[in-house]
Amino acid sequence: MNKPAPPPGFDENPEWTEGDFAHARPAGEVLPAQVIAALRRPGRPAGRRTSQRRQVTLRLPVSVIDYFRADGPGWQTRAIAVLEREAKNGRR
Repeated sequence: MNKPAPPPGFDENPEWTEGDFAHARPAGEVLPAQVIAALRRPGRPAGRRTSQRRQVTLRLPVSVIDYFRADGPGWQTRAIAVLEREAKNGRR
């Protein structure tokens, strides 16, 4: 299935004019809340400047990773909960 050729002078991504900027509105003003929530990228919460976490590289046995992944999404959070619980109990 071939895509038809665009009309003459068609620009797929034209430069915005002053008028375009003047009429533009934030997405939150023109889109439903469900759409805004779907557009939000997962990851760190927006606006957060400090974190109580530090990124490290940790090599884990495949069996440990498979164990936590078996329960589906959120496996890293569950693994962290186990590590935090063990650290609070003073186990090494």
